[in-house]
Amino acid sequence: MSTLDQETKSRIDQWLTAEYDSETVAKVQQLIDNNEETELLDSFYKELEFGTGGLRGIMGVGSNRMNKYTIGKATQGLANYLRKQFPDQQIKVAVSYDSRNNSQSFGHLVADVFSANDIHVFLFEQLRPTPMLSFAVRHFNCQGGVMLTASHNPKEYNGYKAYWNDGGQLVAPHDKNVITEVNAIQSVSEIKFERVDANITVVREEFDDIYVQANKRLSIHPEAVEAQKDLKIVYSPIHGTGITVVPKILEAWGFTNVTVVEEQSKPDGNFPTVVYPNPEEEDAMSIAKKHGQELDADVIMATDPDADRVGVAIRNPKGDYELINGNQIGSLLTYYVLSSKKDKAELKDNDYIVKTIVTTNLISDIGAEYGVKSYETLTGFKFIGEVITKLLGKENYLVGGEESYGYLVGDLVRDKDAVNSCAFIAEMTAYFKSQGKSLFEVLQELYVKHGFYKEKLISLTKKGKAGADEIKQMMIDLRANAPKTLGGVEVKEIRDYENRVATNIVSGETSEIDLPKSDVLQFITVDGDVISARPSGTEPKIKFYCSVREALVDASNYEAISAKLEQKVENIMADIVKG
Repeated sequence: MSTLDQETKSRIDQWLTAEYDSETVAKVQQLIDNNEETELLDSFYKELEFGTGGLRGIMGVGSNRMNKYTIGKATQGLANYLRKQFPDQQIKVAVSYDSRNNSQSFGHLVADVFSANDIHVFLFEQLRPTPMLSFAVRHFNCQGGVMLTASHNPKEYNGYKAYWNDGGQLVAPHDKNVITEVNAIQSVSEIKFERVDANITVVREEFDDIYVQANKRLSIHPEAVEAQKDLKIVYSPIHGTGITVVPKILEAWGFTNVTVVEEQSKPDGNFPTVVYPNPEEEDAMSIAKKHGQELDADVIMATDPDADRVGVAIRNPKGDYELINGNQIGSLLTYYVLSSKKDKAELKDNDYIVKTIVTTNLISDIGAEYGVKSYETLTGFKFIGEVITKLLGKENYLVGGEESYGYLVGDLVRDKDAVNSCAFIAEMTAYFKSQGKSLFEVLQELYVKHGFYKEKLISLTKKGKAGADEIKQMMIDLRANAPKTLGGVEVKEIRDYENRVATNIVSGETSEIDLPKSDVLQFITVDGDVISARPSGTEPKIKFYCSVREALVDASNYEAISAKLEQKVENIMADIVKG
């Protein structure tokens, strides 16, 4: 351990004491004996941060890993904060978990700690989707909740999402206040691990029906589903929680021809058929697409392990199944909801939609077309949930989404919901099929009306301490040496969300950004292109988002304009990520 700094060595020494169980101590000692200094550094160079959404990290021993002690500390801190916030109440929390390795045992651990703190726990008997946890928090009138999941991260990861009493993930001021409580715990001895059975209620399978029927009441065009009930749907849960509820909700909605991808139907934290369990990836969708091709499917859908994100493949004019991106799915859903509400004379003056700052402006354009107010939030669905909670009883939420494949129709939960989205994507497909249109044709119509938007995301993975330092430096360099042109197009505005200032490069004028601080930089060109740089809050990545737009006079020009915009995106991305 000669190359390790003193602070890291001190943490390692602490984990070798009798405070920790013998198995943990043995694993730490093994790393030392094998002289695995890189692993020791990454495992102990810092405390695994309880961030504004909770925890996420690689599973293993160490202060910077997901394990019994880091999860126990987070739960004890959250319990302490809940007791301070609700001093004269019987506090209730809901706890669920996904299909990842250790998720169930971590979920039971969290329930144990809460119960030991005299907090009543509604613990799901079996793995269930994240949105059902959000739904349960509200249904059982809980003060908080925890979901054990690392979303679509690689199999080595797990995570801990903390929720407040509105069913949304922690936002200000609770996020920072809980972090303070977690950091205040100095010793393992402060964590209450002893389960109190009387404080735990098991949430059984019957709860699925409550959630499914609540969603079914949101259906806009049940007559279209009835007319197209044999719509050919192919669905994959990618070894995750979606298998427990998505087939149920599609059946309840009225769809009779749903094919589940058998190879990916069994929950499995090793995700054996994919590199990453991420429905954004061609690889993760390839088996579902193959089945879709064989069955001549009308729509192909796949959900990530905790079923809060959904990927979609549809047939393009060439007859191939093409993955549409998160911006396109969100735009289609927004158009379907708003156009249908208008046709049925159900739009109200106080209706609104929400998107994040890195999500396509096509969604805002669609809102404007229907006279519906559009709100914009920081990246992360918890901020969309926060808007829904703040405006509850004053304005009427219809639909919202973010480019990272997360959407919500109706306000039953305060998180992105792939179960709800799968039902509405299927209904939307049925409705437009009844009109003789495919989803791809509807998308082209939107581009003709509002302009052809082309978006792309590039993620650079930078692992460990060295990677975190490199990402930090990249953002420092971008702020210090902001590009004047991108892809040969002049930059006219820079929006720095960390400093909450927008600067017009031409005039030098500045204006305040009315959103909380966030480490995001946006560059807007004279053509209206939007390029965003943002370190991920949940993965060892820095993400670059690009959105360009050009008029599409006629759908027949789709291929030509698409190729032109693709080249423009490539040119811009080459400039923004160079070096």
